[in-house]
Amino acid sequence: MSVNIDWNNLGFDYMQLPYRYVAHWKDGAWDEGKLSTDPNLTMNEGSPILHYGQGAFEGMKAYRTKSGKIQLFRPDQNAHRLHNSADKLLMPPFPEDRFIDAVKQVVAANHEYVPPYGTGATLYLRPILIGVGPNIGVAPAKEYIFDVFAMPVGPYFKGGMVPTKFIVADQFDRAAHYGTGQSKVGGNYAASLQAGKFAHEHGYGDAIYLDPIEHKYIEEVGSANFFGISKDGKTLKTPKSPSILPSITKYSILALAHDRFGMTTEETKIAITDLDQFGEAGACGTAAVITPIASITYEDHEHVFYSETKVGPYTQKLYDELTGIQFGDVPAPEGWVVDVPFN
Repeated sequence: MSVNIDWNNLGFDYMQLPYRYVAHWKDGAWDEGKLSTDPNLTMNEGSPILHYGQGAFEGMKAYRTKSGKIQLFRPDQNAHRLHNSADKLLMPPFPEDRFIDAVKQVVAANHEYVPPYGTGATLYLRPILIGVGPNIGVAPAKEYIFDVFAMPVGPYFKGGMVPTKFIVADQFDRAAHYGTGQSKVGGNYAASLQAGKFAHEHGYGDAIYLDPIEHKYIEEVGSANFFGISKDGKTLKTPKSPSILPSITKYSILALAHDRFGMTTEETKIAITDLDQFGEAGACGTAAVITPIASITYEDHEHVFYSETKVGPYTQKLYDELTGIQFGDVPAPEGWVVDVPFN
């Protein structure tokens, strides 16, 4: 590779790469779209994304295998989730087949920036769909931009696959039931900034959100989903709520736990006062992958799971299986990985 990057010490930061993909929607149709070398998007000051948050995005990764190939992990799921987010905000969805093609174009064009196998780093991709054009009333935009850009990244949580402490910030809500919680839209993340700041100032990795109605049930862990594993390792549970983002990583973990490790899996309400049922717990998502939860502090009580310093055996098994599939070391379920040809 000719790119001069310290692959082993990447953070989770923006880096301007040579190419991104841009398409425009106007007069009822998407144009052909193309790769661009311009990292700046131009829009009218009245664009609904700027005033009313009419925009959605995705997060996904490209992985370098031991043989040097590049592959995507379940890109069809990202395409479908962005379609659902677009429907929620009354935006024209970008066609799902074209979504996958656009992502592949960006990865191929920037293939030198896909980190080498063995570094643990990946190429992070950020597809966005935003409402633009002159507008001032609260109404859907008349024009839209779809953009996919990329950058190499290291682990989202400092230290990578190490147990992290979290705190319940029940004075904050992430999203309302039946609002936009199940959509990947900017407002949900803007609403998380105060809680994240609170957690960091108190020495925690991030905040845990409870349900916005009773403040009793676990919803999300920062910008990731929660899972808990029973003490005997036979059951894996994740929270069920109408305001939780449907994590592709979470559903992949549920499938692997059931199909490959014979675990009973369940999406159900999980009360914050009922953590004793779990021997291990974790946060999962595209950026976080799997982050073991060392402890959860709630109302001045710290509940420690498997260990404050060591990764639990069942969490480690799931992590190894998931990342093994992503990096091409473990056979993938049918349709889970997509090769990206490049020159």
